[in-house]
Amino acid sequence: MTNNQLLYETLLCAYSNQLEAINLLKQYRPYFELIPSLRRPMDSLITIPLPVIKISNLKDSDQNYQLMCDVALLMCDPEWKIKTGKEIFIFIHRPEEEFSALLNRWRQVEVLLGNEYSWLLPWKYHQIMNEKAEYLYPLFVTCSYTPDRVKRGLRGAYLPSVAIDLAEIDVPELNATQSSNLLPE
Repeated sequence: MTNNQLLYETLLCAYSNQLEAINLLKQYRPYFELIPSLRRPMDSLITIPLPVIKISNLKDSDQNYQLMCDVALLMCDPEWKIKTGKEIFIFIHRPEEEFSALLNRWRQVEVLLGNEYSWLLPWKYHQIMNEKAEYLYPLFVTCSYTPDRVKRGLRGAYLPSVAIDLAEIDVPELNATQSSNLLPE
C-alpha cells in the first residue's frame, strides 16, 4: 500500500466518524449550516461509509446498489428521529484518479438517486424513516497527492471542495516491515 493509498484510507476511516465528518463540514460553511441541530450534532447526522441504497421502482424487483461516493451524510431531525430532505455525499479524491473519473462518480450517484430509493442504514438507525431526499449535495475532498488539474476541474465545474492539509491528519507511516507484509507472497 502506498502512502497516498494509506492517506485515502485514513480519510475514509476518519469521515466515517460523525465528529470527524462534522469537522470536515466546518471547512465548507454552507454545508455545515445544513446540520439540523448544532446543539445535538451527534443526533443530527448519520454517516454511511461506502453506502448502499435500495431502488424500488424497477419493474422486476427491488435492487441494491452501492453508490460511488465514499461517505454519505444524512441529516436527521434530532427530536423526531426522521431524516430530513438533505443529503451530502463526500467524494475523497483517490490516488491516481483523474478528474473525469472523480466527476463520473458524482454523476453516477445523481443518476441512481433520481429513482425512488431507500437507504440500507446501519442497525443503530434502522428505525429512522428514510425516504428519497429533496436535495443532494456533493463535497469533494482533495489531498496533497491531488494534481492541480483535478483541483482546477472542480473549480471550473463549480463543485464544492475542501483541501485537506496533511499536518491536520494523523497518517501512520509505512515502515519497511509493514511494506513487506503487504506484498503478495
